[in-house]
Parts: sequence; structure tokens; C-alpha cells
Amino acid sequence: MPTSFTVVPVEAQGEERQPAERDGQRQEEEEEGEEEDDERDRGSGDGVARESSPFINSAEMDRGNIYEGKNMALFEEEMDSNPMVSSLLNKLANYTNLTQGVVEHEADEDSKRKEVKVPRMGTFIGVYLPCLQNILGVILFLRLTWIVGTAGVLESFIIVFMCCACTMLTAISMSAIATNGVVPAGGSYYMISRSLGPEFGGAVGLCFYLGTTFAGAMYILGTIEILLTYISPSAAIFKAEEVGEETEAMLNNMRVYGTCIIILMAIVVFVGVKYVNKLALVFLACVILSIIAIYAGVIKTAFDPPDFPICLLGNRTLSKRSFDVCAKFTESNNETKTTALWRLFCDSSFLNATCDDYFSLNNVTEIQGIPGIMSGVLADNLWSAYSEKGSIVEKKDQPSVAGSEDTKMGGLPYVFTDIMTYFTMLVGIYFPSVTGIMAGSNRSGDLKDAQKSIPTGTILAISTTSFIYLSCIVLFGACIEGVILRDKFGEAVDGNLVVGTLAWPSPWVIVIGSFFSTCGAGLQSLTGAPRLLQAIARDGIVPFLQVFGHGKANGEPTWALLLTAGICEIGILIASLDSVAPILSMFFLMCYMFVNLACAVQTLLRTPNWRPRFKYYHWTLSFLGMSLCLALMFICSWYYALIAMLIAGCIYKYIEYRGAEKEWGDGIRGLSLNAARYALLRVEDGPPHTKNWRPQLLVLLNLDSEQLVKHPRLLSFTSQLKAGKGLTIVGSVLQGIYLDKCTEAQKAEENIKALMGVEKTKGFCQIVVSPHFRDGISYLIQSAGLGGMKHNTVLMAWPQSWKQTENRFSWKNFVDTVRETTAAQQALLVAKNIDLFPTNQERFTEGNIDVWWIVHDGGMLMLLPFLLRQHKVWRKCKMRIFTVAQMDDNSIQMKKDLQMFLYHLRLNAEVEVVEMFENDISAFTYEKTLMMEQRSQMLKQMQLSKNEREREAQLIHDRNTASHSAPAVKASVAAAVPEKVQMTWTKEKFVAEKHKNKDSNVSGFKDIFNMKPNQSNVRRMHTAVKLNGVVLNKSQHAQLVLLNMPGPPKNRKGDENYMEFLEVLTEGLDRVLLVRGSGREVITIYS
Repeated sequence: MPTSFTVVPVEAQGEERQPAERDGQRQEEEEEGEEEDDERDRGSGDGVARESSPFINSAEMDRGNIYEGKNMALFEEEMDSNPMVSSLLNKLANYTNLTQGVVEHEADEDSKRKEVKVPRMGTFIGVYLPCLQNILGVILFLRLTWIVGTAGVLESFIIVFMCCACTMLTAISMSAIATNGVVPAGGSYYMISRSLGPEFGGAVGLCFYLGTTFAGAMYILGTIEILLTYISPSAAIFKAEEVGEETEAMLNNMRVYGTCIIILMAIVVFVGVKYVNKLALVFLACVILSIIAIYAGVIKTAFDPPDFPICLLGNRTLSKRSFDVCAKFTESNNETKTTALWRLFCDSSFLNATCDDYFSLNNVTEIQGIPGIMSGVLADNLWSAYSEKGSIVEKKDQPSVAGSEDTKMGGLPYVFTDIMTYFTMLVGIYFPSVTGIMAGSNRSGDLKDAQKSIPTGTILAISTTSFIYLSCIVLFGACIEGVILRDKFGEAVDGNLVVGTLAWPSPWVIVIGSFFSTCGAGLQSLTGAPRLLQAIARDGIVPFLQVFGHGKANGEPTWALLLTAGICEIGILIASLDSVAPILSMFFLMCYMFVNLACAVQTLLRTPNWRPRFKYYHWTLSFLGMSLCLALMFICSWYYALIAMLIAGCIYKYIEYRGAEKEWGDGIRGLSLNAARYALLRVEDGPPHTKNWRPQLLVLLNLDSEQLVKHPRLLSFTSQLKAGKGLTIVGSVLQGIYLDKCTEAQKAEENIKALMGVEKTKGFCQIVVSPHFRDGISYLIQSAGLGGMKHNTVLMAWPQSWKQTENRFSWKNFVDTVRETTAAQQALLVAKNIDLFPTNQERFTEGNIDVWWIVHDGGMLMLLPFLLRQHKVWRKCKMRIFTVAQMDDNSIQMKKDLQMFLYHLRLNAEVEVVEMFENDISAFTYEKTLMMEQRSQMLKQMQLSKNEREREAQLIHDRNTASHSAPAVKASVAAAVPEKVQMTWTKEKFVAEKHKNKDSNVSGFKDIFNMKPNQSNVRRMHTAVKLNGVVLNKSQHAQLVLLNMPGPPKNRKGDENYMEFLEVLTEGLDRVLLVRGSGREVITIYS
């Protein structure tokens, strides 16, 4: 039951003040609070910028009115970005869907003085009549009778029914899309682009544009055909000088007249479109009167058929253009005289002349061309009569005696077929006569209620025109003789328009009406196509079309009009109506196919915004319509269909790669999300098989103070390793609180994405803001990715400055990252000297990728060089695998086994086994270990200033480098005397420090000089030094060295020593990739 309610205004305190007083105070508040307003403009109280409302321009809102009452003080912070419901409803109530068409010169001058009127066009005027005018046209008057005669009533009925069903299903889908929200003026292009995305929208929009342009050419060709064939044949410029040249002469006339008419029409459109629009009703009246005349003629044939006699020679139809009397000779005054027909077939006018064999053997008969609806001629016209090009139009069941085959037919007055006919070709020629269903949606900006008018008007118009076409097929077959129907240009009826012979009161009603209707349709095509191109250009999705978005000061698309006229001229140069019709059929069918696809996709996705007011649709109907469109494309012409699809595909890929990024909430994005969700759920079932394993990378980047990437070569290496395959997540950590750092995080993300675009790294970017850098890295390792699409490998750069005291946490963070990747069962790749790695533009013409396989970690070391060599940078590098043999190993057998293993892995690589026997630990190793431990102990005990600590770290580093370059002296551990080892600490420096720091640390310094190195550290350092020497010997000049990365010590106190071991292990090498496996097999010998 209806509910009655009353809105009671609630007055706030201070509301009783006078308006002037309030205004004055408000003005003062606004002047004093400009800074606060600016802050509110930038965002709400939490510092986060709000998305602008799609309905209301908040800049135009009067803040004073909003804050006037204090009842909503709790929501003050949201008022700037989120309007009050009352304000929103007020704006929506005043919303007007104004036409986005061109403003004429006169209207432009008066626009400042005139108030814009709300469009008030209803269903009948705004949708029904425009659709009717666009659907009914040139094919109905010039080709439908010929199609009925050639294909027969039954097959013609099938052709028309298929085409009409296609447009009806498309109209249902279009109605659903058009009623799903407000559709601005833009018609089918707007609907498809907003439903299927900019790529499909641009491709189909341009196809629709080309279709409309070629439709203009077809209408112009129809106009010229009516003019030169039926109105004024004497106006032809080119005449046929010899027999058989009539067709070529006609095509040349079409080209000359067509070019002139295009120029004339383009000038008319350029000068004033409003004249075209005003004449639209006149053109429509011509069409309707012509159709009424046809139906009136049909009714008249029932009781008084018109007199249009046809002359037959045997069963062959004769053209009456060359003679007037249908007889071989006439009797007058008891004297027999030969006729003009005799002289055409015989070599003289005498009765004893030599005549054509067929002429001599057969009689001349005359039958009625329009026997009438009650004559029963329908039975004769039910079946098809396809023929070859140049064959004679013959009457079935007419007695005939065959003559000599040698007789030349060229100069004889028969009615010949001008093209070869078959079912699929007729479909292509007929289909343009059902196009034009978008006329209503194109005018959506002018309608009072577009969501009601578009479905009703379009479906009614299609129903009406389908009835007209289907009834005309039956009526033409029931009223007109078959030979007349197959006579395309009406040569057997004195050059009359065939459909005109049926009309009442005169054939001229149809001739004049069809002439003006085709003229008007051509003008409207030249008016609509440039605006469609302008709309596509202004959307900015196709960069090279930008120039066509501009025009005259009043918005007239001048450049688009010139391009349209140029493309239209191509259709005119083809010159044949029957050749142009299938071309535009392709483009329209493709457009209709994607309208159906858009509706089907939106319905199946069930997106929340898909709520059409038109309820009589279903995805099966859309899918059926789409299938029918595709089938009709290939039925019409398979090669034209492939060309049209190729054009659309090229435009699609161009927009995808070069076009502007647009987010229109389209269905393809939704389809991608659904497909991604489905795939993710499938991947979630379990870990990938070893055969499918590939490194899914989490790349950890470091940023500088400007949020720029410190090591861009890391992304270059990523793209070389991945080659666009698999998952790549590029992550980075900002230290701080997210509320304070959100702007910097956005800036960092933009910088990283820009660099990813430059380096052609395909993947995702993830920025984490954390109070502690180490925690942020841990969050990324744990939570990056989604479901089964998670990373399995972490790639990071070696911390070059880990020894510098200002980065005293960098090595701790690094070692913790190594531990966390191991705990997460993820592989780890550490690129050392990353700035020396090649860019994507470099090419190595020679060199080696050396793999040092010390321990088996699942085969990562084998797989990575194979993946790298897929990229152009590393393609010409050779792969070498080195493995280390201990004392008890058989190095020869090891090499054979490794070669066999690589053979089964299908990897091409050189194999070498390096023997590294146990030997005594050198004095250099002992000394290096001692200095490492002394440095670590000193940094813990000494309270040095920042500068002193930096100098100390540098001195120790220099000493290490110098001692490594000196020749090592072999000695046993027992012979090594720590007291005699030269230190970087001189006695003078020690005394100075001793005097500076007179405290309890003095005893600690004595311990430092008396300490002995840890035996475990000595053994580790020995391994690092020995292995480094072997690697340098074999791989110093390699383009890349891959090494097993040893794990960190279980005791965290030795973390700094672990960094030193890795530094020694890789010393002297240019490019090193330390690899630590995840513990699972990643490469297999099985298929």
C-alpha cells in the first residue's frame, strides 16, 4: 500500500540570522580560510585524495550552503568529496542529456542569447522513422525483384529471413546495452567501446565508420544508376561504340558522375548539415509513398493488371530498346513487310535474306510481364534460376528449338545477365538493405526517454521492414513474370524500372521516389560517418587519428569529412553496386557481431553494473545473433570476411600497443578478471610439476632518497632471464609509517613502473611501507603474489657497501633475507657487481657463461644459463660447467657421468672437472681470518666516531686487498705466530687511541692483539680462498659466473664473517650470480 510521509525541516541554531548577515560572515570566513579550503580540496581529513564524483562538479558547489546547518557536523570532513544526498538528487533531477552533435553557424551565433531547450523527441519521430528511412532504401527498389527472380521465392525468403533475424537479434542485444544507463550521443561506437573496451571499441568503431562510408558510395551509385538508366539515358557521357562494351561504358559513367556528386554532397554537408536534417522527412516521405504505390499496384493487378508486354523469341527474352513491334514481319494491304526485329537477326530486310538459325527455327511470341496476383505465376517463380555471366534470360516451360552453336550472340537483342549469380553472392548484395538499425541509438542524445524509445522504436522498425521485405518477395513472385524479375535493368519492358512496372498509378512514382530517397541516404551517410570518426578521434584511443578530431570553430568535422569523401571515392571507382554491397555488408556484420558479443559477455559475467531496463534479452539470443553474423560474413564472401577481420585485428593490436590507456569498466576487463580468477583457483590445486617449473621472480629493489631505482640493471637482468614468461613481482620497501609515506609510495611505484616499461619487464609492482626495513622485506617474501601465482625465487643485488659503518644494518638485512628465503623454501639469486651487467640493447658476440657446480641444489644452476641464452643478449655465449673433484673422487668418471647427465637434460655445454686437493692452510688464509675477526671485535669494543670508524674500515679493506695481491707463503698452522703478523694498527696509533679513551676498554684492546682466530673460521676462509683461486684461473674472463651460494651460519654471531667469506669467494670476478636452491628439483631428464 502507498505510504504518505511529510518532510519536516529541522532548523539549526543561528538559522534566524538575516541572509545578508550570513552572507557577509560567510565571505569573511572564506577569505580567512583559503588555506583550509585548499587543504580540503586536495583530500579529506585522512590525507587521502578522493575520486571525483561522476555526477557533481564539486568545484561549483556552494560550500556555504553545506556548512550552514550544523546538524551534519559529524560529516564535515566528507562534505567536500562526498556530497549530501539532497544535493546529489537535485543535480540528477536537473540532468539533461544534450546532443553532442555539431552546432551550426546560426545556432553558434545565437547560443549566448538562446536558452538550451531540453530535447523532446519521442519514440515515433526519434527512433522509428529514422530507422525506417535507413533500412528501406536502394536495394529494395533496384535489386529485390532481381534477387527474387534469380533465387526464387523460397530461397529469397530464406535470404531475407536470415538477414532480418540477424538484425532483430542484434537489436535485442543493442536494446539491452542501450538501456543499461545513459547512452550519450555516439550510438553503436559508444556502446561497443564502453562494453568491450577501447581495443574492440576502436576496431569495431572504425569498421562501422568504413561501413557507413561505403554505404554512402552505394547510395550514390544507386542514384546514378536510376538517373542514367531510368530517368535520362541520354545523359551518359560514355557511349558503347562496339557490341559488348555497354557494361564498361556504364561503369565509366558511374565513376565520372559519382565523383561529381560526391564533391557536390561534401560541399552541401560542409556548408550546412541542418538543410540535410530538414530534408530528411521529405526523403522519408518519398520512401513511404513508393512502398504504398507498390502495394496499391499489387492490389490493382488482382482485377486490372497493367499492360507490359514482353517479346520472346522461342524461350529467350528480347530487349525492346532496339525495336518496337514484336513480330518477324507484318501484313498491310496484302503485303508482307519485315520488321526492325527481322533486320536485327537477318542480313537484309528481304524475306529471302539469310537469318540467324535460332531466329529462323523459333517463333516470336508476346506475353504479359505483369500477369497479376491471381494468375498463378507464383508456382513458376518458386525455384531458383542461377546463371553464368553473359547468359540469356530464358522463360521456363516455353517451347524452343535449339539452333547452331556457332552463332555469335553479341550483336543480337537478347537480355543478358551481367554477372554470375549464386546464393551466397545474393546474400552479400541483399544484406545492406537491412542495415540502418543503429539510427535510433545514434540519436540517443535527442530523445526524451532513450531507455524506453530505443528498444521500442528499433524493434518496431525492424518488424515493419521485415514484413515489407518478406511480403514484397511473395508479392513480386506472385505478380511479375520470371523473365522480368531476372531482367535487372528492365530492358524487356522498354527500360522501365522493374518494380516500377508494378506500381500504381505510374512507374514514375517509384523512379522519382527512389531517386530522392537514395540521394538523401547518401547525404546522411556523408553526414554521420565524419561525426563517428570525430568521436573515435576525440576519445584518443587511436593516436594517428588525432587530427580528425579537429574541425571548424563550431565543431564541424572538416578533416573527417575530407577523409570520408576520399574513402567514398574508392567505392565510386569500383563503380558496380553489386561489388560495393558485399564490402559494406562485411563491416556492418562485424559491427553487429560485436554488439551481440558485448551483450553476451556482460550477461554471462553478471557484473554489478549490468542492470538493463530492457528485460527481454538472454545470452543465448546474443550468442545466436553473433554466430549468425559470423556465418553471414563467410556466406557473403569468405575473402572479404577475412580481409575485414584482418583490418579489425590490425586496428585492435595497434590500439593495444600504441593507443592511450583507457579504463571504461568494460566487459573484456571483467572477462579477464574472471578468467584470471578461474586460472588462479586451478593453479591453487598444488605445486607445479618439475617440467613446468620456471623461476617466478620477486625482484627486491633499493630506492634512493628521490624514490628512484638504484640499480636499474637488475630489471634488465630480470627481463633477460624471464623473456616475458611466468610471473615477475618487482618489490621495494620504504621505511616509515604508511600514513606519512603514502605519497612517496605512489611516487616510487610510478617510477618503478616507468622503469619496467623502459626495460620491457612484464610484471607487477608492489611497494611495502614498514617501520623497519628488515620487516618490510620479510612481508614481501611472505605475502607477495596471490594464491598459486606466488614467487618461488628471490632476486636481489649484492650490498656493495656492507662494510661502511653508515650501512651497518645492510649486511644484517641481507643475511636475514637469505635465511628467510631458505625458511620459505624459495630459491635465491644474488647478482654481484650488478651495475656491470649488460643492458637489453647490448649483445655479447662471444664469451662463456660459466657454471661452478659445487653442491646439487635441485638443478637451478643448469636451468638459469639455458633461460638466459634464450635472450638476444646472451644467445651467442657458450655454456661451460665446472665441478670440483675431491681427493677420493675419480675425476675421469665424474666427467663422463656429468656429460651423460647433460645429454639427458638436452643441454649443450662443455664439461670440466677441477681437482682441488687438501693441502695446508696458508699463512695468508690464517692472516686474513685473523684480521676479519680483529676488525669485528674492534668495531664492537671501540667507541669510535663515525668518521674514525669509516677510516678504520677502509684501512682494513686496503690491507686485505694488498695482502691478497702479494704472493702467499705456505706454512703450517703451528708455525704461524700471531704476534708477528703485520696489522693495520700501528703502535703510534694505538698509543694515541689509548690516551684518547682512558676507560675500561684498554683491557679489551689487549685481548684483541693477543687473540687467536677461530679454527672453524680458518677452515671456511681456506675454502673461500682456494675456490676463488680456482675460479679466477678458469673463469676470470667469462661473461657471467654462476656459483653455489653457501648458507649462512646457524650461529648468528658469525653473520659478519659470512659476508667476508662471500666477498673473498667472488673477489676478482666481474659478473657473478650467486645461486641458492629452494630444496626441490627444478629440472628433469624425463619427457
